[in-house]
Formats: sequence, structure tokens, C-alpha cells
Amino acid sequence: MSQDERESEHYSSDRTRYRLLLEMTDRLSREANLPEVFTDVAPPLLELTGGDLLHLSLRDPRGDYMATQYWKRNNESGVFDSIPVDQATSGWSWRHQSPLAIHDIEDDGRFAEIVPTLRAHGVRSYTAIPMSSASRHFGAIGIGKNIPGTLRFEDIELLSRIALLSALNLEKEKAGKAFEEQQSLVAISQQLSTNLELEKLLPVILQSLRSIARYERSVLSLLEKGDAHVYLHGEVLEWEPFINHGAKLPTAHSLSAKAINTRQVTFYGADDLRQAQLPIANAMLEAGVRSLCSVPLIASGRVWGALDISGTSNNAFSHAEVSYLQQVANQIATAVQNAHAFKEIEELKDRLSQEKHYLEYEIRSVNRSGDIVGSSQALKRVMDNAAVVADTDSTVLITGETGTGKEGVARLIHSMSQRKDRNFIKLNCAAIPTGLLESELFGHERGAFTGAISQKLGRLELADKGTLLLDEIGDIPLELQPKLLRVLQDQEFERLGGTKTIRVDVRVIAATNRDLARVVEEREFRSDLFYRLNVFPIHLPSLRERREDIPALIRHFVDKCAARMHKHIDVIPKEVLSATMRWMWPGNIRELENFIERSVILSEGTTLNAPLTELSEELMNSSPKAAGTLVDLEREHIIEILRQSHGTISGPQGAAARLGIKRTTLQYKMARLGISRNIYSESR
Repeated sequence: MSQDERESEHYSSDRTRYRLLLEMTDRLSREANLPEVFTDVAPPLLELTGGDLLHLSLRDPRGDYMATQYWKRNNESGVFDSIPVDQATSGWSWRHQSPLAIHDIEDDGRFAEIVPTLRAHGVRSYTAIPMSSASRHFGAIGIGKNIPGTLRFEDIELLSRIALLSALNLEKEKAGKAFEEQQSLVAISQQLSTNLELEKLLPVILQSLRSIARYERSVLSLLEKGDAHVYLHGEVLEWEPFINHGAKLPTAHSLSAKAINTRQVTFYGADDLRQAQLPIANAMLEAGVRSLCSVPLIASGRVWGALDISGTSNNAFSHAEVSYLQQVANQIATAVQNAHAFKEIEELKDRLSQEKHYLEYEIRSVNRSGDIVGSSQALKRVMDNAAVVADTDSTVLITGETGTGKEGVARLIHSMSQRKDRNFIKLNCAAIPTGLLESELFGHERGAFTGAISQKLGRLELADKGTLLLDEIGDIPLELQPKLLRVLQDQEFERLGGTKTIRVDVRVIAATNRDLARVVEEREFRSDLFYRLNVFPIHLPSLRERREDIPALIRHFVDKCAARMHKHIDVIPKEVLSATMRWMWPGNIRELENFIERSVILSEGTTLNAPLTELSEELMNSSPKAAGTLVDLEREHIIEILRQSHGTISGPQGAAARLGIKRTTLQYKMARLGISRNIYSESR
């Protein structure tokens, strides 16, 4: 496999991972059921990792067992028999909170109970990853393969990310269940459930405490994260600065410490308050307090703080009153827990949403063009036109040779438009096989074709309210052009395999290095679609047509590449500038950037070491000594044939047919020899 093929395979694999995580994040952010999500992602995940079986194991809270569901590459799915934690591979990963990799189950004797089940499903090697959030351990997910070996590092990393997303989803579900359970609370619980944000909940709690009329004062001590301090909440200000509302106090210096640590109701009399030798106890004695009952706030096995009720008489709390206070404390504890759960849910949603946007950005930013650099008049005209059209929603057609920065100009138009805060989505019509292009552009429904395991949003939907760049628009197949024309006319379409009409609000920018007018004449492109696209054309000049920008571009690319490679390059030799100014740059800015990157790699000091031998052939051809060479003759001959064929490249009477070569070969030669349309047009 060549280096280019390996890089292409690696890029495709990374893109697949991004898409898989994006799809799972999107499904979970919409509160999809976890097993349903696994049913959809299992086939592509197993295909990507080379696995044959995917499992989801959860520890059964009612016993020390692992409950396991599985999915296989052949779409088979089911449930394993429950296995004790200590005898299960997933149980080992859950208990030790560590990945488990078994190269060959036949050589591993630790899990005799599970081996027959794995063997029955054809599994020989096995990898498990714990499924845990920061606060809870739920179980493990794993992949089995039918051959000995271990997963690749990038596959383990992907599996770990999926395990984390699954744990966050389960944690969100548990928090949601706690929220639903509060609906069954009565009396004080009904009051406390009116607010879920802790800042809004505290006044409601204090109002509830005031309803306990037979006690003079009440204070709520809530533990902060880490339990080192408590926050005191109450409306009694006579004990300042100790009981001021919202005061922070070390847990060890609070009268709630004993109740919090022992999880038992604690009583203080006047003598107990004196013996405590705490500033807060002395302040309470001075305020007339003679009895204190501290009730721990416990919910779901966790202490959230304490409810401190005080009275001015000795032995103020009977058994029945303590029982009542415990019920009140339980309601308060549940309310506080739900408030924390609500906050965690919001944080989890924000986190999932941020990850989704991040993954979308990663996919969108692949091969992103660099900054637009230059001050030539030719470039200034482009920038002026971009600024003029940016504020409108008009369709823009950007033309120019390959490598001139068409995507960069499209991003510039988007960034200056009113859609700048929405998505900028790119689709390269030439880089995607024809069979997949319709799905990529319009999306598809589940079951629309073989392999369509779930509904997929197309680029048009992702770009709703934003901008869609259709790069290499000249290569879009004829059969898709009517459907795209409908989008441009009516802003509506149907997904592949679907019947529902979807409306979008998308600003379309098209880009091509082909002469679409000629392509229309050759009946390879619909004229009505061309006119819809050609509302506001912007032509990007080749680098040969704005040579005065080359020094600034070189400096820009040197700084950019040097920073990435942790180098410092100050000097660009004059011979480098001279040679680059004379080179024809058939690949334009992209070729220049690649050339500068190679130069930075070769540079060891602070002076740019450019491989000028790469430019020597063209430099010779452009010198007076080169007059009459075969290269010159070939260039002049191609220009003459183009002139005779009136600029038509393909077709029976086109220049390619007259020269006896393929259209793509002619286009390559024209790029290599620097033959642009204006050259053979001027020579007519």
C-alpha cells in the first residue's frame, strides 16, 4: 500500500470515528434509549474495529451480578445469562475500573464461567472497558473477535469514549428518575418540588421550616462538594457572623458535624453547648438557645447536610417530635438531592451538546483552507465582491483553478453574513462516489438501501439556517441535478427512501475549477441549474495572475508551518523569492503552501532552506535559452488547437479529440504548462 493510500485509509478511518461518535452523541442528547442506540451503532462499530461481538454489561443493583446484552456483526442480538461479578470479564473491568484485554480466551483461566458462552459465539479474543462517570460505576462494554489478538490503540480509545458517553447517559437517566419520583411526595415535598434550582429552592425550604411553629429557630447546614465545609442557611441574623444567611463554616467547627459523621440524630442541651467550646455554640447560648436537635439529611445513601432545630426551653424535643423532624429532613434531603440532580442533568446536557458541536467542527474543518493573504488588485476585487454579496442570501458561484482558495473565499462570505453564527457545511461533490452523494447531500431514511441502519441527516439539513458549500459542483451527476435545482428554487427536498418533504433555509455557495458554461454546451450540466447557481459569480485569479502576493504568502506559510513544527525562521533568501516569483504555479496557492512546508521541514536554522531544484525545469523553460524546447512547442501546439476548437476541450470536435488524448490528460497538461482560458482566448 502506498503512502497516499495509507494516509487516505487513516483519514477515512478517523472520519468514520468522528461520525460514529457524533451520531451516538446526537442520539443520546435527544434522550434515546441506550440499548436502542447500541443496536444502531453496533454494526459500524464492529466493522470499524474488526470485532465480531459487542456487549453492554450493567451490574445488577439487586445482586452481585452482571446483566449483559450483546450484538453481533451478522445483526444477531440477545442477552447473556447473568454471571456473578467475580466470574465475569465485564465484572472484572467494573470492579477494578480498568480495561481488560484477553489475547486468547483459551489461554486465560481466570473466567471459566464465561468462556463457554464466549466460545459459543465464536469469540477468541476479548477487550472490556469500564463504563463509569465521575461519580458512578455502571458496568462495562466490550468487543470480542473471532481470532486471537488485541484491539488497536485508536479502537480502544474510541471504545473508551463510547463507554463514557454511555455512562453519562445512564447517569442522566438515573437523575431523571429521581426527578420523576419527587412527583409522589406529599405535604412539604409538594412545596419543595416547585423549584429545582438550588438557589431558588432554598427560600422554599426556609418557608417550610417556618411552618414548624413550635420551634423558635431553624438552620439548614448543606455540605459543599468535598464535605470540608457547610453552608448555613437561615433567616436568623442575631447570631452574626456565625448564622448569617449563606455563611460558610468548616464542617468540623459546626454543630452539625456529629450528626453528619454518625448519620444519627444528635441532641444538644445547654451544658452540651457550653462544652462544645465553639464560637457558634457560644453565640447560640447568648441568644437564649437551650436545646438543639440536629437531624442528618440523607437521601440515596448520601449525607447532604443537616437540619438544625433549636428551642429556648430545656429538653424541647419529644420522641414524636423527633420522628416528625426526621420526616421533614427526609423530604428536604430528597429535594436537595433533586436540585443537585437537576444541576447535573443540565451540566450533562451542556457537555453532550458541546461534544456534539466539537465533533461537527472537527468534521467540517478537515482540509480547511488557510487565511486569505495578499494585497494585489486582483485579490482586492475578489474581496470587494465577497463583501458585497455576503449580506444577501444570493447564491454565489466561485470559479478558479484548483488550489486558488475557493473554499477560503466561501468561508469568508459566510463569516461576513448574517448566518455567521450557524453552521458552515462543506460537501465535495467530486470526492464522494456517485452512489453515496445523494445520501450525503439529502440524507436517507433507515432501510433506504443496504447498510442504511439508521436515519441520517444530509448536509442540507445540517446547514439549515447556515451556509452550504458545494465544492467541485461541476462533477455532480446529471441524475442529481434536478433534485438540487429544486432545493435552490423551493428550499425543499425529501430524504433518500423518504416521502416527507423537508424545508430548509440554506444559503448555497458553489465552487468549481471547470468552465461550467462550456460544460453546459457539452450537455454534461443542466443549463437551468447553471443559471440558478450563477446568480453572483466570483472568479479567483490564479497565482500567476497576482505574483505580487507571493512574498506575503510565503511569509504567511513560513510562520504557520514553523509554529506547527516548533521552529523559528526569520530569513527568506532573495533567490527563493526570485525563483518562486518566476515559477508558473500550476497548483496555485495549495502548491505554494506545500512547497513552503517542505522547505520548513528541510530548514534547520533560522534561514529558509527551499528545494529550488524542484523549480529548475520551469525556470529553464522560462529563460531565453529555453526558447524552442519541446516543452515550449507542446505548449504552443496545445494553445493553437484550443484556439481552433474555440476553447472546447471535450466532445468529437474538442481539443482533446484533435490531440488524440483524454480530456483529463489535456486538463492536466494545461495546468502543468500554465494554460488558462484567458491565454488561448487572447490568442484567437
